Amino acid sequence: MQACFRPAHSLRSGWRLLSAFASPAHVLGKPTLARSFNTAAPRFSQAPRVLGDLEKRIAAIPIERFRNFCIVAHVDHGKSTLSDRLLELTGTIQPGGNKQILDKLDVERERGITVKAQTCSMIYKYKGEDYLLHLVDTPGHVDFRAEVSRSYASCGGALLLVDASQGVQAQTVANFYLAFSQGLHLVPVINKVDLPSADAPRALEQMKNTFELDPEKAVLVSAKTGLNVEAVLPKVIEHIPAPTGDHNAPLRLLLVDSWYDNYKGVILLVRVFQGQVRAGDHVSSFATGLKYIVGEVGIMYPDQTPQKVLRAGQVGYIFFNPGMKRSKEAKVGDTYTTVGSEKLVEPLPGFEEPKSMVFVAAFPVDQSGYEHLEDSINQIVLNDRSVTIQKESSEALGAGWRLGFLGTLHCSVFEDRLRQEHGASIIITPPSVPFKVIWRDGREQTITNPNDFPDADVLHQHVAELQEPYVGATITLPEEYIGKVIELCEANRGVQKELTYFTASQIILKYDLPLAHLVDDFFGKLKGATRGYASLDYEEAAWQRSAIVKLQLLVNKLPVDAVARVVHTSQAERIGRAWVAKFKEHVDRQMFEVVIQAAAGRRIVARETIKPFRKDVLQKLHASDVSRRRKLLEKQKEGRKKLRAVGNIAIDQKAFQGFLAK
Repeated sequence: MQACFRPAHSLRSGWRLLSAFASPAHVLGKPTLARSFNTAAPRFSQAPRVLGDLEKRIAAIPIERFRNFCIVAHVDHGKSTLSDRLLELTGTIQPGGNKQILDKLDVERERGITVKAQTCSMIYKYKGEDYLLHLVDTPGHVDFRAEVSRSYASCGGALLLVDASQGVQAQTVANFYLAFSQGLHLVPVINKVDLPSADAPRALEQMKNTFELDPEKAVLVSAKTGLNVEAVLPKVIEHIPAPTGDHNAPLRLLLVDSWYDNYKGVILLVRVFQGQVRAGDHVSSFATGLKYIVGEVGIMYPDQTPQKVLRAGQVGYIFFNPGMKRSKEAKVGDTYTTVGSEKLVEPLPGFEEPKSMVFVAAFPVDQSGYEHLEDSINQIVLNDRSVTIQKESSEALGAGWRLGFLGTLHCSVFEDRLRQEHGASIIITPPSVPFKVIWRDGREQTITNPNDFPDADVLHQHVAELQEPYVGATITLPEEYIGKVIELCEANRGVQKELTYFTASQIILKYDLPLAHLVDDFFGKLKGATRGYASLDYEEAAWQRSAIVKLQLLVNKLPVDAVARVVHTSQAERIGRAWVAKFKEHVDRQMFEVVIQAAAGRRIVARETIKPFRKDVLQKLHASDVSRRRKLLEKQKEGRKKLRAVGNIAIDQKAFQGFLAK
């Protein structure tokens, strides 16, 4: 009987143990049992402990100790390398790791250039106090100027970086005036002072004469070796002002950039001007009127690091839950505020959308790969919305697209990303530029596809004027190459606007050039003429009246629509000769004569002939009369005429690939 009661007794004691766990005494923190019950909790809270420390440090920093700045310079002056040293100096990344950590695309690492502006937040202790610094590494090439201008909107100042061996170059000048027009405070930095060819005094003199920047305020560094880099951030704190804003005011944030994530949707890079934003907030867009629920906020440190809140003055990322699935909804330059505060907040000015200046046609090598190539193009465009897309078809190459880019380097980078990241096989036509048709009835039409150029009859009867775009080019070069560069510009129909000496041996030359000549490897010719010492920057100038004509390739008098281009009449003959000579190399011989011609309007400017395969009809004749020989040859000639009349030449796609290859 006693044995029967033992299980009941043990059951009762077990029930008391369970009730002790659930009692209010446990909640209030009674000893022993509470300690054993909570042993698992610290295991799960250990992972975000570093994140919590970071959040506490940022929360303790007032807006007066925020600094937002970017690094701007000419291409290859060492912006990304300096960014690495600053991230190492502040402990954001470990020293000796990956080089140029902010260059995240494969094509950026391969070419050694920055294509996309990248951001990172850093915490720096100066005079015993923490400062929150936000750094933007910008592209140096003129094709990506829109990235630079967007970066300026989130910054209060900039490091103007100059290579000690190269001195002030064209893009340095352009970036200075762009920053100056937006009221940014500039800190001059001379980089690469460790090189044998470095001439820091000359670079300082150029900055003083060109930009009126005080040489005393300049910092001389070597980003590669880390020499004197520790002097940069104190200059940033002392000379670049803190952002302004009230974190208790209604939310007002600017959309600076966006990119697409397969799982989170569109992620927005934002600069908070007023108020604060945290997960769960309901926000609305001024541009689209759409409303969203914030899913997560955070900073780039250097990767996405979630935070509880973004305050006024900070730059960080947000994404929504449910996610923003269409990248077109994220309009760069848009203002967001909390739902209900729309009437209390004035929208920010925003940005001017960059216009496509160079157009190419893209076709898959094999039409069976059309869908794969279309998906690949759409994925890249999600993260690079300055590319314009329009579907196109060609009788010779099949279905494809007409793509618009900001410049030839932008086009080349896009093509490399298609091949490297998506394994795409693609045929790209030579770049063309838009042109404008002014009709007699007053209408203006901008045409980007050469195949849409008016025919000769329509041109004569209905068109009042044809115009092509010009750009204002700024060229900086050493004095000894001035003759060759002027000769090059004049040969490309340039109009000289200004010639100034900004040092004893350096010249700034300004020309108005047709955009069509600029995209025809003008930069490569300029580098060749000056042994790589010249630099080029350009900006959109105006449309000018021009004698332009459509140049077509004809094969047996039939136009090849894949090969058409709008050129100036002075260039038609030279380009036409080059076309027919190159196309002849890639077309197979036929049983009949193949005539390849280049036609500018109604005028044939060049011709090549591919002779047919020919049977020796005189082989069986030995000592026959000359009239017999002539009769057989005439008979063969008549047969060739009939064959050419009924025969259609089939040009293999490999011929187009070979012809269009660079």
